[in-house]
This record gives sequence, C-alpha cells and structure tokens, in this order.
Amino acid sequence: MMNGPHIFRDFDNAIRTLKDEVLLMASLTRQNLERATRSLLDRDIELSRVVIGDDSEVDDLEIRVDQTGMEILVRHHPMASDLRLVISSMKISTCLERISDHAVNIAKRSKKICRGPELQEVALIEPLYVLADNLLRDAMISFTDQNLELAEGLKARDKELDRMHKTLIASLSERLESSGGMAESLLHLIFVIRSLERIGDLAVNIGEDAVFLGSAQDIRHSSKKVTKENPAPSDE
Repeated sequence: MMNGPHIFRDFDNAIRTLKDEVLLMASLTRQNLERATRSLLDRDIELSRVVIGDDSEVDDLEIRVDQTGMEILVRHHPMASDLRLVISSMKISTCLERISDHAVNIAKRSKKICRGPELQEVALIEPLYVLADNLLRDAMISFTDQNLELAEGLKARDKELDRMHKTLIASLSERLESSGGMAESLLHLIFVIRSLERIGDLAVNIGEDAVFLGSAQDIRHSSKKVTKENPAPSDE
C-alpha cells in the first residue's frame, strides 16, 4: 500500500527521488519478467503466482512516479534538461508498467501450460527472453548513463528479436495442426512469445526516451542519428 504523496520543497531531493523510483520500478519489472519466464521453464506454478501478486508493486510505483513528476512540474517549474528528465521518467514508468503486465501475462500462461502435460517446445522461448531482457537492461542503462549510442543501437537489436519471434510463431503454428491434445498449451506458448516480442518494442521506446533526455531530439519516427558529438541545438 502506498503512502501519501510526497511534498518536496527541495528540488534536488525531488529529482533524486524521481530517479530512484524509476530505477526501483525497473528492477522490480526485470525481476517479474525473470521469474515469470523461469516459472515456465522450470514448471514452477508457485513462482508464477508470486509474479502475479507482485505486479501491484510496479503499479503503485507508476502512480508514485507520476505524483513525483507532477509535483516537480508544479512546484519547481524545471527547465531544459531537468524538464526532459521529468517527462522522460514519467514516460519510461508507463513502459515499465506495460512490461510488467506482459510478465504477468507470461506467468498466467505459464500456470496453464504447467497444469498440462510437459511441453518440450517451452525451451524454445529462452533465447527470446534473454534478448528481451538484455534490451530492457541496456535501455535502462542508456537512461541512467545518458548513453545515446547504446540507446540508438536498441532498435537494430530489436529486429533480431522480431525475426526470432516471427520464425518461432510460424513453427509453432505449423505444429498446432498435428499437436493432438497439446494444442491449447501451444497456443498459450504463442502468446508468451508475443509478449516477449512486445517487451522488446517497449525497451526500444525507453531508449528513445533516453535519447530525448540526452539530446533533446525525438527519434521515435526518425532514422536520423543523434550522438553527443553532434547533438541537437541546446535549449539551455
């Protein structure tokens, strides 16, 4: 259960708290994703229940980030890079909440798969999970370190996840035709794979927010390269 909203009179303390809340949210989100995937790979129904129960912490933190961000905007009227930090943090918290929701979806599908006969195809998701988790990890590093090169590289890496997703979906769809009593489990597994692909997309979104923070450029629909050596015109 959350405490009441913060009342910050010191700007530096408010900014520090905002960063800490986003980082804690990212840590819990990655933990939920790891546990959800592990519950499926290890056929651990209890672990999937833990993920479902812990998602409320991430939801609470999203609300907390929004409260902190809004208070900074109203009380302190930040400018330039500080304003971008507040905006980016609030947008990233939304992405993290959606990633945690995908982890819950994986956990729910895991429970259903684990209640049926063992499904050998489950092992095929591990490389997708590793890539999705690495994208999320590096997206957050690009945010905290304002590493524009790392952030910009996420989109190309996500294309590999998209390729793996497409190949595996096609393979499992073919197996559905001759799966016998395993069809339901295979369908659940297909939805797990789709969640992992969406997590990669959301990690790319976080990277785009990191670029906005570090360079003041919006690259969401642009192929233009942004680097610290060739940044956007300063707004400071």
